[in-house]
Amino acid sequence: MEILLQQIVNGVVLGAVYALVALGYTMVYGILGLINFAHGEVVMVGALTALTAINLLVGSGLPGPVILLIGILAAAPVCLAVGYLMERIAYRPLRNAPRLAPLITAIGVSIILQYLAVLIWGRSYHAYPELLPTAPFDLFGARITPTQILILVLATLTMVGLLLLVHKTRLGRAMRATAENPGIARLMGVDTDRIVSITFMLGSVLGALAGVMVSVNYSIAHYQMGFILGLKAFTAAVLGGIGNLGGAMVGGILLGLIEALGSGYIGDLTGGVFGSNYRDVFAFFVLILVLIFRPSGLLGEKLADRA
Repeated sequence: MEILLQQIVNGVVLGAVYALVALGYTMVYGILGLINFAHGEVVMVGALTALTAINLLVGSGLPGPVILLIGILAAAPVCLAVGYLMERIAYRPLRNAPRLAPLITAIGVSIILQYLAVLIWGRSYHAYPELLPTAPFDLFGARITPTQILILVLATLTMVGLLLLVHKTRLGRAMRATAENPGIARLMGVDTDRIVSITFMLGSVLGALAGVMVSVNYSIAHYQMGFILGLKAFTAAVLGGIGNLGGAMVGGILLGLIEALGSGYIGDLTGGVFGSNYRDVFAFFVLILVLIFRPSGLLGEKLADRA
């Protein structure tokens, strides 16, 4: 029973990370109908930028949580700028192009960002210093660390904040109007180009936060860390209903639970033929099933549908 509870805790924490990244995918898709496959690389840029700032402050005498906060604050504007430039240079000229063109461009932007990261930070794996207490808390026999608690709290606050932004502010109304019909939104005085840019920038800031949380949780960062993480977060967005903010959170948590429980018990179920190193298979197996049986996802609404 304790092992099951531990796997559930691990799955919820992992799912919260997927949800944070998936929110970036789902915001852009909800507005533009575009899948930004370069979003995983924005997460990577956030993690490595924060690490640079953190390394400069380690040994300064500042408390670990303060150093971590400064790292997040350093990563956020960098990722915001990356998101703005991506939209302005790579995606905006292709807004009326066939669907395949932005998809190919997104893959190209992803590769460019990876190799820019190589030029700046190198190909090596970078260790994240321990900034938070490591002593775990006991939770009905399972163990949860302060870092995992922080991830859960940040993911919850981010989700609540985004829902309030989208449904309770003028900016949110403009975002929903743009998602519903950009042409009519422009006639009503909405600057749709500005709204799209803001959406990309918000998603990129979320990516920065997710990147730092992932690296702090696993104590490592790398120029390729965003690739698989981005694909899994995209799977979470599709599972919940891409374009739906609540769906991104639900899909992320479910995917994290499926992956944690699957990797924890697959060895016993297969007699040792498969081990926990096959954990990545579960995300893409879920993606295939969702696309076959429920392509619209579990909640199946776009941002505009909740206007």
